[in-house]
Amino acid sequence: MKICPYAKKCGGCTYQGVPYEEQLIRKQAYTEKLLGEFCQVHPIIGMEQPYHYRNKVHAVFSRNRDGSIVSGIYEENSHRVVPVDACQIENEEADAIIRTIRGLLRSFKITVYDEKSGIGLLRHVLIRTASKTDQILVALVVTSPVFPSKKNFAQALLKAHPRIKTIVLNINTQRTSMVLGKRDIIIYGPGYIEDQICGCTFRISAQSFYQINPPQAEKLYQKAIELAGLTGKERLIDAYCGTGTIGLSAAKAAGEVIGIELNKEAVKDAIQNARVNQIRNARFFCADASDFMEQMASEGERADVVIMDPPRSGSTEVFLRAAAHVSPQKIVYISCNPETQRRDLLILKDLGYIAQEAWAYDFFPWTEHVESIVKLTRSGS
Repeated sequence: MKICPYAKKCGGCTYQGVPYEEQLIRKQAYTEKLLGEFCQVHPIIGMEQPYHYRNKVHAVFSRNRDGSIVSGIYEENSHRVVPVDACQIENEEADAIIRTIRGLLRSFKITVYDEKSGIGLLRHVLIRTASKTDQILVALVVTSPVFPSKKNFAQALLKAHPRIKTIVLNINTQRTSMVLGKRDIIIYGPGYIEDQICGCTFRISAQSFYQINPPQAEKLYQKAIELAGLTGKERLIDAYCGTGTIGLSAAKAAGEVIGIELNKEAVKDAIQNARVNQIRNARFFCADASDFMEQMASEGERADVVIMDPPRSGSTEVFLRAAAHVSPQKIVYISCNPETQRRDLLILKDLGYIAQEAWAYDFFPWTEHVESIVKLTRSGS
């Protein structure tokens, strides 16, 4: 078992020093404690290789007191930068690219940002990697679109790391803790990379939402489709659909997919992803999912299956009642927080939906985080 030298200051890996099998035992017990009163909780699905799984790597750039440039992460509960050369849970080539960028800064006379003064050019570097296609995106988060010798800088970076498919400047002029600004300038490549989950291709830009651990996400999505029991005729609602990863993965097995998402940019990505994959039986709507399903119900429209994947805060009683009003025979509830999922299962039980089985998935080894999925069926169906 590897011991991380940065663990005490970083605070990100709360299970640092705990053998991986013991981590899985703890997460299984945690999930059973929360969900076991509703249904059977199957054995947790862990990773064969629980290292270097994060496909999204962020480094903040700063200077030491002696003026030397450092890159790394913020110390827990602070904005002090912990210099990090390699992280046990981050993609290894992403870490190598960050080290290369750090080495290029002096020769290209690129200054790094100082939070106190607001002076300097390079604030952060964001790397996104694709596990199935081996493509890499590099986003340089800067305070100005004027980047010295940007084409030569890109060529030097590409020479060291030829798997890089695209490089963008992300402009963030705000004195804020937000990493990314709203404007991207492409300096090399198409501005996005592509990856695959469940046989579907997804475009990933610097600002797109995409699963941090695609191999585990693929297992989870396959389980969601299995639990939905699709025969090719069903109308499936993908609520909180994001960029459409779950709905599009399920589309080939469903009659119709309706994706609902409040984030306008995510809906644009979902529509584009449907086009890329030539999926014609999936439609995506920018709307509040509760209002959308209530409108469906008022017009006499129904759904056979609802797949929901809410944020960590869980769903709301308003949403859950709206979901029940479209009368799905099955609800497949994916959660990144079993505690809020438990709360919502109590509401769904009162609405006539009975939990049948649950599964836990380890998306984030070395942390306490666990994902879970529960199949519910309407009582009497």
